[in-house]
Amino acid sequence: MSIADASALPDSVYRQPGFLPFLISRVLAMFAVQILAVVVAWQVYDMTRDPLSLAYVGLAQFIPMFLLLMPAGDLIDRYDRKRILALSWALEAICAAALLWLSLSDGAVLSFYIVLVFYGCARAFTGPALSSLLPQIVPRERLAAAIAANSMIVRGSTIAGPVVGGGLYALGGGGLTYAACLLFFLAAILLLQRVPVRYGEAMQALESTAWQRFTAGIHFIRSRPIILGTISLDLFAVLLGGVVALLPIYAQEVLEVGPTGLGALRSAMALGEVLVGFYLSTRPFNRHVGMTMFIAVAVFGLANMVFALSSLFWLSFAALFVAGGADMVSMYIRSSLIQFSTPDAMRGRVNAVNMLFIGSSNELGEFRAGFSASWFGAMPAALLGSLCTLAVTGGWMLGFRSLRQVNRFEDAAPEAQPARTG
Repeated sequence: MSIADASALPDSVYRQPGFLPFLISRVLAMFAVQILAVVVAWQVYDMTRDPLSLAYVGLAQFIPMFLLLMPAGDLIDRYDRKRILALSWALEAICAAALLWLSLSDGAVLSFYIVLVFYGCARAFTGPALSSLLPQIVPRERLAAAIAANSMIVRGSTIAGPVVGGGLYALGGGGLTYAACLLFFLAAILLLQRVPVRYGEAMQALESTAWQRFTAGIHFIRSRPIILGTISLDLFAVLLGGVVALLPIYAQEVLEVGPTGLGALRSAMALGEVLVGFYLSTRPFNRHVGMTMFIAVAVFGLANMVFALSSLFWLSFAALFVAGGADMVSMYIRSSLIQFSTPDAMRGRVNAVNMLFIGSSNELGEFRAGFSASWFGAMPAALLGSLCTLAVTGGWMLGFRSLRQVNRFEDAAPEAQPARTG
């Protein structure tokens, strides 16, 4: 079933006014982000031939994102989220234009790093603004399906974007590629203007000082066991159990399938995520969501365990596919619970904190996997990680009883869950 077929369903979220333009604008922007990430790293390395230059590419973007995420969440809760998103995409478009100019004029490597710093500043606002704007576009009863569709689009863009970027770079170098990124960002901004904000709540009086506003998201998460359990479960499950960083070792030394097999392995998990995400966007469920999330994380751990022990390519591919599908179910429930549990006036700051957790789990998880593999070997490291994921799942089931007992997403709404003051 295609998106066009899904939109024909009577209760499809794709029929919601403004949702398809929002989704398409996000696809365009995500394509630009993914293309730019691949090409700028390739171009900088090609200029320097120094592996350390790749670390500087990541650092130039990560540091401003890390420093600005909390202030960004505060501003997103105080001002028009749609306008903030458009401005952040506009700054990313300016950065793409600057990279285009540097590429055509043979600019110095330092100039590329400076542009990436501004690009990282813009991205600090993009993520929380997107997550906080979505509940203002669709009604609450369709929010879970919208989150599933949104997650599917993000994963699909993550798969296709680098492929498109590599092809454009092969055809026309950095100039053509950055020009395409610029056009994608501009098109996303234009489409965003067609997205009506129908379900936004009136801005409320916020904390008096900037520090109180910045830290309000952290305090809110700590006071809500459902949100705290949801975010921390994902943090530690991915931090301790992720195997993506080990795929090159498995492809070369365990499965002996070479770079082609590595590409297939990297796509297996994403393929599972996209297919399950599309199904959930057309057939969302809203029963026993808390327990289902724990089961999905456990399946993620078990699938990674099968991958860790497998020496057969087809079994490893299938295990990663199942892990990706389970991760999408977990992401669908996790994102929905966070959105349903958070008042509209707090969404920017809570989503900013959530992005910090997600970024930490992905990047530190890759470091953990590589460090463990250097000490114990790839297979023991992957096996140990999967066991840790299962242990975390069991521990969180015991420690967050309220999360385990959530039946419907609406049960996690602020009015249905008293804050924890202790």
